Order: sequence, then structure tokens, then C-alpha cells
Amino acid sequence: MRSIGEMARDSGLSVSALRFYDGAGVLVPAWVDPVSGYRWYGAEQLEEARLLARLRRAGMALADIRLVLAGWSGADTDLVRKLLQAHLRRLELGLSDARVEFSMVRALLESRENPMALPRTDTTVRLAVPAPELAAALDAVRFAASTDPELPMLGGVLFDIEGETLHVVATDRYRMAVAQAGTTGHGGPRVQVVVPSPLADAMRALLSDDASVQLTVDGDRVALEAGDRQAAGQCPHHDFPDYRRLVRLPAGHRALVDVPALRAAVETGSVRVSEVREQDAVSCDLSVLRVTGDGTVRVCEDGDDGDDGQGHIAVNREFLLHALAAGARDRLILEFGAATAPLAIRRPDTEGTFSMLMPVRLEN
Repeated sequence: MRSIGEMARDSGLSVSALRFYDGAGVLVPAWVDPVSGYRWYGAEQLEEARLLARLRRAGMALADIRLVLAGWSGADTDLVRKLLQAHLRRLELGLSDARVEFSMVRALLESRENPMALPRTDTTVRLAVPAPELAAALDAVRFAASTDPELPMLGGVLFDIEGETLHVVATDRYRMAVAQAGTTGHGGPRVQVVVPSPLADAMRALLSDDASVQLTVDGDRVALEAGDRQAAGQCPHHDFPDYRRLVRLPAGHRALVDVPALRAAVETGSVRVSEVREQDAVSCDLSVLRVTGDGTVRVCEDGDDGDDGQGHIAVNREFLLHALAAGARDRLILEFGAATAPLAIRRPDTEGTFSMLMPVRLEN
């Protein structure tokens, strides 16, 4: 017999995934301790677990996986072959359709005569920023910067200078964070520059006192001076998405939450495993949140699908914990829209600093 930890190590499935597939009736342990509830698996189930992991990585639906495993254990190879062939055919058709649509999108993109670019200036822009405000802004958004080498335009922090406000923005598609700091000394047009993550980190390391620092943008070069210390470097020529369009959310429920209590509930509460490849093509642990009638936000337990799942939103648990920590407050406001709308996490003392998490579709 293998413990659930040993099965996870040997099969490539996480412990939480094994719990999920047990609850779904896909891979049920050979024995469950009636006292502790601890799961134990038979030696023959290791092959099934490894097969399950492969089918999951191939994107097969849970209902089909259940049939494949049933046919596998019953030596019904004809059924298994038909199910695999049908899934492969669906993938091929989906890829063919996607190629057609992407070709149309590329044609539309190439036909645009005036593509949107970051507002830049030929003159040197210098402005003063309070060090504590810039430090807090960077701390609030840095967790959301992308590390995907295929999307270099997201691998940094956007500095958006307009009037007397500096907006600081980061996104990796699945989460976005926006913060702001006051400035003085710039009265010109709007200027944007994407600061690479390593340079943003070097800038943050200079912000250790209450003095103002000097931010300079000279074409594609940006520098931050704090006394006799400086962090400077070149910025990429990539355009950053129009984040102002992305933060327009439909009205929904707003709930004031106690952050330490919610963090504890998320860390110890039930999780589900995403069955769709939405988070960087990797399955992830999900926390399912719900706003109760009295405005309390709670983490839903396994099988808690009251109201047929209405009013629930599933988000990447790791991303949620990062966003709560970046909020840097004991109380934060969570904004819930539809189950398909992003979850917004705001500070109660300012509307200008917030983060958003994309929801993950739960397998029905």
C-alpha cells in the first residue's frame, strides 16, 4: 500500500489532485482509515495514477478520463482506443479552427495603419517622487509582473506619468496590479515607459528613507536617483497593454474582509485542482470564494456548491495569497462580479491601488 504522499511523489499528481480525483470518483483509494481519514492506494493503482496525469496534461475532459480508466482496468482496449482517438480528433479540429481565427487576427493587425504605441517624448522628463509612496507602489504591483519569456512586454513594471500622478502597473495576463504615487516637477504630456523587473527591483532597493527621489526618463533610458545612489538602465521597445481598458469592471458585491483571518482560511481551507490549462498551461490549486448573505467572504469546502455554484468565484490560491500580502493592510475590500469577471482586491483608504485576479473555470 502507498500513502497519499508516496502516490503523489511517484505518479506526478499533487496530493490535492489525488484528493480531488477521489472526491470525483475517478481514482478512489483502495482503503481509507476510518479514524484518521487517511488515504492508502494499492500498488496496481500507481499505473492508473500515472495514466491519469498524462490524460490531464493532454487536456482530456474529466468525464472521458473516467471512462478511459474504467476501460483500462477492465482491459477494454477498444473503448480506450476510441476515446483517445476522439479526443485527439477534437484537439486537431480545435487547432485548425484556432489557426484560421489567428490568421484573421494577424491580417487585421497588419492592416492597421496607426498601431497604438506607448506615449513617449523626445525631451528628457524629470520629476520628484516621495520615496515611501514609490516604495509602496512597487511593493503593491511587483508580484503581478510576468516571467514568461514569450511575452517580454509584460516582463516589467509600467511607469505611467501623467500630470502629477505616477501610475505603476504590472500584469501577467492572469493577474494585474495598479498603484500610484504623487509627483512634482512634470507638467508636460503623458509619458509611459516599461521598466524591466530587475531594474524595478534595483530601484526599490534604493527607497529606504523618507526623502524624495528623482525619476528621469530620457527616451528609452530611465534612472532613479536617491542621494548619491542611482539605478538606471535601458527599457524595451515593447508596448504595454492599455491597462485602463482592462480595469473597467461591471458592478458587483463589495465585501470588507479581515485579511489575517482570510489568509488563514485560504491557507488551511479546501482547494480544488483546475482541470483546464488556464494558468500558464499548468494545473493549479484553486480557492473557491463566496460572499454570504451577511457580506462575509468565506472559502468554500469540497462539495459546497449551494445555489448551484452561483455566487462562487474560483481563483488561483497562490495568486490570491500574493495579492492579499501585496495589499499591505489588515482590511481590504474584495469586489465580486460574475463568476467569469475578475476578482478585484482594493485598499479601503485609496481607490488608486488595487489588484485583479482572473477567475478559473471550474469543471462541472
